[in-house]
Amino acid sequence: MNYSKSLRWLTSVLFSAAIALPSLAQDKDKDKQAGKPGAKPSESEMMEKMMELSKPGENHRLLARGVGTWTYTAKMWMNPDPKAAPAEAHGQSVARVAMDGRFLISDYTGKMPMPGPDGKMTEMDFKGMSVEGYDNVQKKFVATWIDNMGTGVMNLEGLYRDSSFTFHGEYEPMPGMKTKVREIIKVVDQNHRTFEFFEYRDGNEVKTMEIQFTRKT
Repeated sequence: MNYSKSLRWLTSVLFSAAIALPSLAQDKDKDKQAGKPGAKPSESEMMEKMMELSKPGENHRLLARGVGTWTYTAKMWMNPDPKAAPAEAHGQSVARVAMDGRFLISDYTGKMPMPGPDGKMTEMDFKGMSVEGYDNVQKKFVATWIDNMGTGVMNLEGLYRDSSFTFHGEYEPMPGMKTKVREIIKVVDQNHRTFEFFEYRDGNEVKTMEIQFTRKT
């Protein structure tokens, strides 16, 4: 979702509605027409609805339960051979709410094993950031991911059911290599979560990452 574009659109509509309010208040006939069945909502009604949709709710409070500092250990299956031993990474994430509880932002730091110039695996500094929210209009959870291993932005949409968030999205690691992905974030208990990352390769879903999170108390 392009939040900057949405914000500009919302601001434009609110500004237009604010200018129109005096004329709307004076035009009683127009208000009467708007109240008829099947009539289009007036600008004041639209603004009221938009303001209601902009409020954080239970789903945003659900995301806010992730606030805190978490340590993590990750396993990554970089080799397409499912029998190959996974690479391991570790680090921590710090999660905070933003925009008056509307979004959860998590900053990740750690070490990531990557092939060096000589082809041998070496640990590199890793930084990542996720932004998670709940879109009241679309009635679905939304998320974005960025990190220092690329310049793209991965967008995801999902739902929450049975103590788990499930997100679907797509990213393009190389030109012409668009890859569909699925994430499962399971809330084990207040201080423990698991993360599983799946990619679709040649029509098959393959798990390429698994992370164990523990909240620092």
